[in-house]
Amino acid sequence: MGEHGVASAAVDARGLVTAWSAGARRVLGYEHGEVVGRRAADLLADALPASARATLAEPADWQGSVHARHRDGHGVELELAAHPLLDAAGEPQWFLTATVPEPAVRLRRWALDQLPVPIALFDQDGLAVSANSAMEGVMGRSQQDLLGRRVGVSVDGRRRLPGFEGLDEAVRSVLRTGEPMPFEAWLHAPGEAREHAWLVSLSPLKDGSGAVRGMCLAAIDSTEQFLARRRLSMLNESGDRIGSTLDVTRTAEELAEVCADHLADFVIVDLLDLLDLLDLLDLLDSVRAGEEATVSPGADPLVFRRTAQRSVLEGCPEAVIPVGSRHTYAAGSPPDRALTTGRAVLYEPDDLTGRLWAGSPERARSIEIHGIHSMMAVPLRARGITLGLSILSRHRTAEPFGEDDLLLAEELAARAAVCVDNARRYTRERAIALELQRSLLPHRAPRQAAVEVASRYQPASTRAGIGGDWFDVIPLSGARVGLVVGDVVGHGVQASATMGRLRTAVRTLADVDLAPDELLTQLDDIVLRLDSERTTDEPEGAESPGEIGATCLYAVYDPVSRRCSMARAGHPPPALIAPDGEAAFLDLPIGPPLGVGGLPFETAEFEVPEGSVFAFYTDGLVQAPDRDLDDGLTRLRQALCGTDRPLEETCDQVLRSLLTDRPVDDVALLLARTRALDDDRVATWDVPADPAFVGQARKLACDQLAAWRLEEVSFVTELVVSELVTNAIRYGGSPIQLRLIRETTLICEVSDSSSTAPHMRRARAFDEGGRGLLLVAQLTQRWGSRHTRTGKTIWAEQALPGEGGDA
Repeated sequence: MGEHGVASAAVDARGLVTAWSAGARRVLGYEHGEVVGRRAADLLADALPASARATLAEPADWQGSVHARHRDGHGVELELAAHPLLDAAGEPQWFLTATVPEPAVRLRRWALDQLPVPIALFDQDGLAVSANSAMEGVMGRSQQDLLGRRVGVSVDGRRRLPGFEGLDEAVRSVLRTGEPMPFEAWLHAPGEAREHAWLVSLSPLKDGSGAVRGMCLAAIDSTEQFLARRRLSMLNESGDRIGSTLDVTRTAEELAEVCADHLADFVIVDLLDLLDLLDLLDLLDSVRAGEEATVSPGADPLVFRRTAQRSVLEGCPEAVIPVGSRHTYAAGSPPDRALTTGRAVLYEPDDLTGRLWAGSPERARSIEIHGIHSMMAVPLRARGITLGLSILSRHRTAEPFGEDDLLLAEELAARAAVCVDNARRYTRERAIALELQRSLLPHRAPRQAAVEVASRYQPASTRAGIGGDWFDVIPLSGARVGLVVGDVVGHGVQASATMGRLRTAVRTLADVDLAPDELLTQLDDIVLRLDSERTTDEPEGAESPGEIGATCLYAVYDPVSRRCSMARAGHPPPALIAPDGEAAFLDLPIGPPLGVGGLPFETAEFEVPEGSVFAFYTDGLVQAPDRDLDDGLTRLRQALCGTDRPLEETCDQVLRSLLTDRPVDDVALLLARTRALDDDRVATWDVPADPAFVGQARKLACDQLAAWRLEEVSFVTELVVSELVTNAIRYGGSPIQLRLIRETTLICEVSDSSSTAPHMRRARAFDEGGRGLLLVAQLTQRWGSRHTRTGKTIWAEQALPGEGGDA
């Protein structure tokens, strides 16, 4: 109550003063007789507020601030309350009370009313009793329309306003518990094109005893903060969603999905056709030529391939170019400018830009039909290379793109471009490694009679890239065959190159007929040297690619004796399928992986029934993230079991049983079915250490050739037998043995107990000897020697008539 107390008066339906209190005389200075009968409006210095005038039309209580004129002429601010009363005739009479607010009260009221933060007060029932002008502006309604209503209810009180869902429940909770509560609401402010986010604070109002008497609602426009948080959240989400695979097409699709979910109504991603990594042949050609997949912005014409598109509408009806199709953009169009400048372009498709953008009647028609009103063209650039373009459009979202949206789109495009470029580089490196890998693996089994073989190589499909798995089938002397399978540690071109070097080394070592354990020992030394050379060649401070390591299994099978010798260096054990179809893993001594050095390897030797099948494989076949090694070995054994099944069919069955569509590691599989040379294809004679037996040896050989109907090769065979038997008698030691083997070639072998290997030399003009081995080398396909457990064997091979050469 002010210093003058409470003033009261009565006004009839015609607006005339009918009663005047002493308090009114003290406030305005008018005596009773000067006021009664006068128009009440004459006492006002300003017009009544709009809310008060509205109250006159349909009588209701009103409370507010008015400016009256004192009798001496100065203005007086009054806090006025009007209450309608009906007389006997039903006419409204108005009972007015007014006070002069104290200075502090006025300041508080002015502060509340002029505060830019929307504020409203509610009573214990949750009904509005006061609202400042900022709240009126936000709600687009006068205070009179807001008073007496619950928060978020329409003027007619029949429906909830959009954006206030859940706020009424929060108000009741605050009034019931007396605890403050935050709330976030969305609302279209009058005259604003976009929705605003409001951070609403609900605070209880308590009396001196702590009882809740009402509530204060204050709202802060948090739109910019909300949008900033949303942009940050979108960027964080894009980091998880974009680039989940090293696949160019999938990365473009992920960019389109993220933008359509959060930023645009229609998104297309076009990659320059030069980067079509699906054309592997073109890619390899460019790589071999040392070219980088680059493009000069502004080159004419720029051909794009529609890689991805996404819309909020089902089926992307806005698109006029199907995914996978090639197309171009008109010169001078916004997309062309974006590519030329390397900067994103924001524009509205008006008549001019619409024509430039469309470039075709179909595009122009789509823009018009779907009401596209805002667009962005964002180039995809990474590491200085232009990769493509992303177009973002809005037609269902009323708000056009802004500068913040442009910056966000550029950031998303930059991240996606790096992922696309990584995928491009990965695809190129993987293609090179795969091409290198396949070129180093045998394309067809070499000609030999010891085993029937079938093989498979399955590259990994993960980001790790191609590995260093390999297998080989190596024909050896004496109709034997070497079977090898290995796995180089690591992936990529480096692993493939190392694999090629090791495969060459194995072939070289096998050619000198080393035993399996000796071959692995030599191969282990080679791996150690390769690792040492690579470490030495690295520049100081360069990051080391890691030590070279590998596993390997080497086996030698002899179809004459039906015996097999094997040794392994850290490699999984091979399986053997018996002729009855039962499969089991061989219990072989396990040696250390190649590259460890200083540890021995051990050879196991055993007899193999004819028709048995060896299964050699790398660990990628039996190991996977979703299963352990024992489970993989069990499944492999089950897949191998069976009789009379073609090896090719068995290979397919094994891969179907153990591999997924996207194996995580390389897989090499080699199956070898053993054969045996019957006795009628092998002839063996013991040779006494007597030079006189050389002639008899020639006769025995010729008789055997006649039995085999190979008289055409008798002359060369006599010469070879004579030379080899003579050398064994002269320089070797007993026991001496002569053996002829007929398979795809005619093999002549002479064994003795001496470990000294022969060598060719060039005889001088008058030398009586030294020409024998030279003649053998000239008349046969190949010759050589191998060490055995009891000495050595000298051998020579001749082509048979009709088998690839003349006798």
